[in-house]
Amino acid sequence: MGELRLEELSAKTIVAANSLTLRRGQEQFVTPTSYAIADAYINPVTSWPRVVLDGDEVVGFIRGNFDPDAHQEEFRSCIWRINVAADAQGLGVGRFAAHALADEARSRGFDRLYVIWEPGEEGPEQFFLHIGFVVTGQTQYGENIGALEL
Repeated sequence: MGELRLEELSAKTIVAANSLTLRRGQEQFVTPTSYAIADAYINPVTSWPRVVLDGDEVVGFIRGNFDPDAHQEEFRSCIWRINVAADAQGLGVGRFAAHALADEARSRGFDRLYVIWEPGEEGPEQFFLHIGFVVTGQTQYGENIGALEL
């Protein structure tokens, strides 16, 4: 990995972001990037879509949401989607993206960042726990709610 950087999702990067491939078995835990991209334009006021670049190559995508007026606390400052290309996983791309989103949350005055994930063997749970999220509860569908203190 070279030096990673974030860039706002744009016409230049949208196709690459939508084409990110995951490791086998991970697809069941991730909504397709195209859904997250569409979500970002449905509510552009609260959405924070970014691609992670290594040089000129898109190696990851993250979408945050910042809505201080959201009814549920976990939707006020959260990671809504995070995808890392299969061949870039384990190289710090996800950590870089999540920490960048945490920095953005902090700059907006939030003191906690949330994420919700479905438990499972190939799922993202170990990643989120490894970077500092702590399980704080579950949704009515059995998904874990994690929080990272900022």
